[in-house]
Amino acid sequence: MALKTEEKAPDFTLKNQKGETITLSDFKGQWVLIYFYPKDDTPGCTKEACSLRDEFGAFGKLDAVVLGISTDTALSHKKFAEKYKLPFNLLSDTEKKVVEAYGVWGEKSMYGKNYRGTIRSSFLIDPDGVIVKIYPKVKPETHAGEVLADLRELQKLS
Repeated sequence: MALKTEEKAPDFTLKNQKGETITLSDFKGQWVLIYFYPKDDTPGCTKEACSLRDEFGAFGKLDAVVLGISTDTALSHKKFAEKYKLPFNLLSDTEKKVVEAYGVWGEKSMYGKNYRGTIRSSFLIDPDGVIVKIYPKVKPETHAGEVLADLRELQKLS
């Protein structure tokens, strides 16, 4: 089941890189960017995380929270966050419940080999918990700027 804009974002509760419990509904009243990524400390995922880190202040000024989710462990997230000084929550979905609920767990291919994994995608959620924008094919280098431009435009309209 693929999620669509104008649908309520599925709520979830996951552990972050510090072992803290984070629930999506904790951020009601704020904009939330949930970005799903395949694996900690790999080239594309590092570019994406660092570009979001570099724009973190701009997200804060727009009252927006950034949540990264992958199927890596909380310990892996901790090492990744420390290595690149990532200031936002990285959430561990080792049971794959959230990636499946958001429809981002699927068939992938690398070097001619097929496998199942996290498809790099993001969801922008408004302060009422509704999905307002879905980014199905994220370019790691430019994603932060794209989301910030959309956030500014959406906030002008609201």
